[in-house]
Amino acid sequence: MSSSPASFPVPAQPYGRPPLRTVQVLGGAGAGSSAHVRSLTTGLAARGVRVTVCAPAAAEGEYDFTGAGAEFTPDAASALRAACAGADVVHAHGVRAGMRAALALRGGGGRRAPLVVTWHGSAPEPAGPLGRLSRLLERHVARAAAVVLGSSSDQVDLARRRGARDARLAAVAVPAAAAALPDAGKTRAELGVVERPLVIAVGSLVARRGYSVLLDAARAWRVLEPLPLLVIAGEGPLRPELTRRIAEEGLPVRLLGRRRDADRLLAAADVAVLPSRWEGRSLLAQEALRAGVALVATEVGGVPELVGDAAVLVPYGDSGALAGAVAALLDDPERRAALAVAGRAQAATWPSEDDTVAQVLSVYDELMERRR
Repeated sequence: MSSSPASFPVPAQPYGRPPLRTVQVLGGAGAGSSAHVRSLTTGLAARGVRVTVCAPAAAEGEYDFTGAGAEFTPDAASALRAACAGADVVHAHGVRAGMRAALALRGGGGRRAPLVVTWHGSAPEPAGPLGRLSRLLERHVARAAAVVLGSSSDQVDLARRRGARDARLAAVAVPAAAAALPDAGKTRAELGVVERPLVIAVGSLVARRGYSVLLDAARAWRVLEPLPLLVIAGEGPLRPELTRRIAEEGLPVRLLGRRRDADRLLAAADVAVLPSRWEGRSLLAQEALRAGVALVATEVGGVPELVGDAAVLVPYGDSGALAGAVAALLDDPERRAALAVAGRAQAATWPSEDDTVAQVLSVYDELMERRR
């Protein structure tokens, strides 16, 4: 059962001052940013900070921000304005959320709370008018923020190019799996892969995930013996197109839809695949390395910085390189075992949840000192 915000101990004067009031703004229900906000909320509330999360109702239903110690308000413009009007600091997660928060603060009147924006990942600029609009949005958000926290070095560089006054590398952490997972053999039996390799991808069925390239790679795997099964956990607008291709081309692929047990599926896999056109601090990459699952990923965005030498990196859009890297790992259990060890070692270098909360609190305290 979820705990209410009142069940968390709130010191009367944290840091010698009245409790800090923050609003955490989510622009969508993306897994990485939502998990980060859930973790951050837990840490802030435990340290006496009053947290309001403004997000889509679907995100509250899945991540239970109130159970982490926050008040929750839906992401309607009026609700966001009201929440921001009573805040000491507003912290938005993502460029879209940053834009909405900036507008809410502008419309709130009175003394505005400082705005912190965490950039979890910005896609490469599209061409034409959409590209110009994207750059305009990023520029407005970067300049409106008192501090921009980038989830990777390339995001920090981008924020500076867009005019951010203060851009820093963020200590972004998401919770590691705490409970023991069910037996992998049982999971594999449920999927029908007891005697064949299992390859997994996790993420919404949208163009930037690179699933069309992944299906091209799966077509090349049809000559392998035993034949691998690729499962994709996720849902989205590309499902009809992917379903058609799988049927017409006879691909060894199953679309599992949105799953709440992706960690269980991942732990049972031989290889995880991240074929995206861009990624910031990929949740799948983090979960795969922590679980000791060999990862093949595209060399884009923040992925190389995140995984170091603990994954096999291939160029985006090169289905041959992707197919070859996966096939080589399936044929080399010693290499997979070495990557499992390297992955866990790399994961140990990442910021902890406590590191994340400590950095965010230091930024908030710094902004409060500026206001005095």
